Formats: sequence, structure tokens, C-alpha cells
Amino acid sequence: MFEVLVYVYENYWRGDACPELQQLGRKLSAHGFEAEEISAALVWLDGLNLAAQNTEPGLPEADEAPAPLQSPGSMRIYSIAEQDHLGPQCLGFISFLESSGVLPAAMREIVVDRAMAAPGGPVPLDDLKIIVLMVYWSFGAEPDALVLDELCDDTEDRIAH
Repeated sequence: MFEVLVYVYENYWRGDACPELQQLGRKLSAHGFEAEEISAALVWLDGLNLAAQNTEPGLPEADEAPAPLQSPGSMRIYSIAEQDHLGPQCLGFISFLESSGVLPAAMREIVVDRAMAAPGGPVPLDDLKIIVLMVYWSFGAEPDALVLDELCDDTEDRIAH
């Protein structure tokens, strides 16, 4: 399913540039993806569209500080099911993005929702990064260059200093 999502992200600049799901399914099939992968991806994308439809992402403009949608002292507590499905690496990465100010609470909730909708578990960190990119994509937003680098960087070849 994630290969299909990467293809959609790379070939449709913004979520609103993406064709309707039925037409997208035909295009994906013509591109050679398996029917089962296409079906899973379309269901996942439909859930993403529903989640993003009535949500204000809370992303700051380039020259302003983010406006918090939750009180400064609040804390997100993950359920046992979320902890099990996401795993410690993904939870740590979500926390990193939040503390960096690039993943507002509303977008975090969509990331968690879509990660919980992903098959298997715990979700691999690389798959979570694709989910974060797709959530940004659904709002027609692009993360800043440093965040985009973190989301797209292959960390296996990175050497710790």
C-alpha cells in the first residue's frame, strides 16, 4: 500500500490535484500496481480525505509563530492500542515533530488516525514518514526544507557524530 501512496505523492503535486478515487484507481492499475494494493490505498486515502476535510491544520504562515490549538500545558496520552500499533520509534518521531513546531495538534491527530489505519504493526518509521507527508499533502502544504529532508532522508547510511 505504501508504494502506491508514494506514487500518488510524487505524481500529484497537491491533494486537490489528485483525481477522484475511482479514476485514480484506474490510473494506478494502468501503472501496474496490484488490485489489492490499490484497494487498500484508496480506502486509506478516502479516510485521509474525510479526516482532513473539516480540519484546520493549524500550520503557521511563513512569517508568524504557530497558534496553538490546545492549551500549552496539555499532553497527548496515547492509548495502549496506539502505543502497540505505533511503537516507540514512531511515537518518538511524532513527539520530535511536535516539539519542533512543525506538526500541530490537529495534524498529529490525523497522522495517528491514518497510522492506526495502516495494516500490520508496529508501524515502521519509514511508513510513518510517508503518512506525515501524505497528511501535509492532503492540506496542500509542504513541510519546510529541513523537515522535508528529515522525512525523505534515508537514515541507514547516516553516521552518528
